[in-house]
Amino acid sequence: MDLSELSINARDAYSGARQFAGNLLHPTLRLGVTGLARSGKTVFITALVRNLIAGGRLPFFSPLSEGRIIGAYLEPQPDDQYPRFDYERHLSALLADPPFWPESTKQISQLRLTIDFEPSSAWRHLSRRRSLHIDIVDYPGEWLLDLALLGQSYDAWSREALALARDENRAAIASDWLAFLDGIDPGAHLEEERVIQGARLFRDYLSAARSEPHIWSALPPGRFLMPGDLEGSPMLTFFPLPAGEGDAGQSTPLHKMMKRRYESYLAHVVTPFYRDHFSRLDRQIVLVDTLGALNAGPPALHDLEHALGSILGSFRSGKNNILSSLFRPRIDRILFAATKADHVHHSDHDKLAGLLRYMTQRSIERARYRGADVKVMAMAAIRATKEGLREDGSDPLPTLSGVPLKGEAIGGKIFDGEEMAAIFPGDLPEDPVQALAHGREAAASAAEMDMRFIRFRPPGGSGTPASSSHVFPHIRLDHVLEFLIGDRI
Repeated sequence: MDLSELSINARDAYSGARQFAGNLLHPTLRLGVTGLARSGKTVFITALVRNLIAGGRLPFFSPLSEGRIIGAYLEPQPDDQYPRFDYERHLSALLADPPFWPESTKQISQLRLTIDFEPSSAWRHLSRRRSLHIDIVDYPGEWLLDLALLGQSYDAWSREALALARDENRAAIASDWLAFLDGIDPGAHLEEERVIQGARLFRDYLSAARSEPHIWSALPPGRFLMPGDLEGSPMLTFFPLPAGEGDAGQSTPLHKMMKRRYESYLAHVVTPFYRDHFSRLDRQIVLVDTLGALNAGPPALHDLEHALGSILGSFRSGKNNILSSLFRPRIDRILFAATKADHVHHSDHDKLAGLLRYMTQRSIERARYRGADVKVMAMAAIRATKEGLREDGSDPLPTLSGVPLKGEAIGGKIFDGEEMAAIFPGDLPEDPVQALAHGREAAASAAEMDMRFIRFRPPGGSGTPASSSHVFPHIRLDHVLEFLIGDRI
């Protein structure tokens, strides 16, 4: 254990002791919400808060169904140095005419939701009403992937990053950056302008790999994709280098510069994120766009599987006791949620959850071994479709009705973002191994080859956040709340 790790542990203990003492007076649960790009973090938080404040239909959230929730409301967030989650602006987008999806998460943000409630029936006559502060911490999943770098040297990261870039599935989109590497002399001194060019080409490759039609996930450093307030910083101006010949390859000016900036990135970006936010979480939900990876095919699914393993491996999970709560609090409940369950028929929800469970099973077993409670489910924080049936010969086809987003296409038709459509997206494979082994593009049957999941516009809103009690339809948001916070109310 080096000095930096000792420092982290000491600060964790101090922070944990303060948090424990504060919870004795004002019970607080810190809920981490994360997920990779397009997973629906902003929508999830907005829908969760709206349903609790406006009294949404949440039959499987036991404190509400039992009539013990007195009220829920927003309060000033506890950490003044971090941006507030812009709940009101995101809600306005969803209630607009026409409605639109709010902007995605680009930096860390927080929101405090307080729930006043009566204790459960056994204690109702012996205790007055209570309150629970829920501090929601929203952060990009791409930043979470960086935690694995804390135990990785610059040279080890370079080898791994270069191997990925040269993989047959990525070499084409990484070609400009790889050509740049081939054209430089590792032993020469590079002007800062050329270093900036190399970092930009490396970032462009990472961005292209994350975008459609590829949608790959395991792409650290995460701040290259979600820089936040570090845009243009020298800490984001580095890139991997091929291994040199012996010790000489490790002592060139360029190698020294790249190694120094990589280590500065870990020290000043990754470590503070772990220390100030991640290590203080009590509960965690990881939102996963599993359908998007299915659309992109087998390489994207395998990449997502690797990324999820890295994410769960970063959690300090386990069952809390008095000592751990006092000195090193752990994440004792983790939920992996396959989002956009409204984009498939309800008969496929178990298959969607099964695929995500299969991709995370090894990491889940490790977390459960440490004492954490881990669940996987399919859900939609806001349901954008309705189910129906369409006659197709002798067998009726289950359909999804909604307004596809502008530019979405299926069967040669491109939608304009205004037209209602009834779509049969196809059936998910029964066996998750089949989905990982073949995927949409290499599926064995015609039905699977027609499988295509498109994105829909939000359902129509009504009124404004200030004057309307409108809540959004959902799929299993109440199950999510029951697992994440139900035991604390």
